[in-house]
Amino acid sequence: MIITGDDEEEMKQLKRKLFSKFEMKDLGNLKYFLGIEVLRSNQGIFICQKKYILDLLTETGLVDCKPVDTPMIVNHKLHMEPNGELADKERYQRLVGKLIYLSHTRPDIAYAVGAVSQFMHQPQVAHMEAVQKILKYLKGTTGHGVLFKSHGHLKVEVYTDADWAGDKGNRRSTSGYFSLVGGNLVTWRSKKQKVVALSSAEAEFRGIARGLGEVLWLRKLLTDIGFSSKEASKVMCDNTAAIQISENPVQHDRTKHVEVDRHFIKEKLEAGIVELPFVPSKEQLADILTKAVNGNDFNRCLSKLSIGNPTTQLEGEC
Repeated sequence: MIITGDDEEEMKQLKRKLFSKFEMKDLGNLKYFLGIEVLRSNQGIFICQKKYILDLLTETGLVDCKPVDTPMIVNHKLHMEPNGELADKERYQRLVGKLIYLSHTRPDIAYAVGAVSQFMHQPQVAHMEAVQKILKYLKGTTGHGVLFKSHGHLKVEVYTDADWAGDKGNRRSTSGYFSLVGGNLVTWRSKKQKVVALSSAEAEFRGIARGLGEVLWLRKLLTDIGFSSKEASKVMCDNTAAIQISENPVQHDRTKHVEVDRHFIKEKLEAGIVELPFVPSKEQLADILTKAVNGNDFNRCLSKLSIGNPTTQLEGEC
């Protein structure tokens, strides 16, 4: 059990009541919980799943494998091959299930794990090879995680992106977002869209709507815990057409099939809750949630999101 709050006396009272009813022990500051390791220093808080990864590599016999730079090959285009050779379904499902749990602290594998999880019903050898590549990437990044540190503000920002018609099997687009609070990465998502988008602007438009929904939830959560913000939150997008459609309702003829999303975004823009600044593609951090990218672009995004090995000496063991 994790107990957290800003009232020390109230937390002490809660623990006393729990101890009177149950046989429990106070383990002090949070260090390890359900495979997630928490390390603290003057620089911030770092979370990772190093032991979980090492156990997974041991289970799969890849402890001594040669690591790779990225979790997925660029332009992989995974799909169901007609008459493709089938892989061990039970083993595949077990490995992908463990990778899904690992992605709670490893946003760098979110896209790759989302891609391989689409074939759980009938995995083929090519899909298993993609899972093996993720594991080989983890071999070289066992200590990677997310670092949280103070930046002196609590601004809510979201980077949202979409890869138009990227799925070779059904031509659906993949959208994703990174949300940051106070400059720290707190939530992320990589998910294939439910319907086929007719243009890149439409795919990005739907991505903006999903990112905006996350912004509203985070703002409400911050308000509930006493940190309300009157400043507009930024939803970063690298598609000018999608931004223009969001800001200019006259262009409704281009988005008749996404009418609800258009009104949803327009309402929040007019209320001053969000802004839609343009961000150049090379600065679009959510790019790694929508497609497999090369090593240089991949590592640049991870560095800006404080994902990797901590450079400071942290307390505890990881």
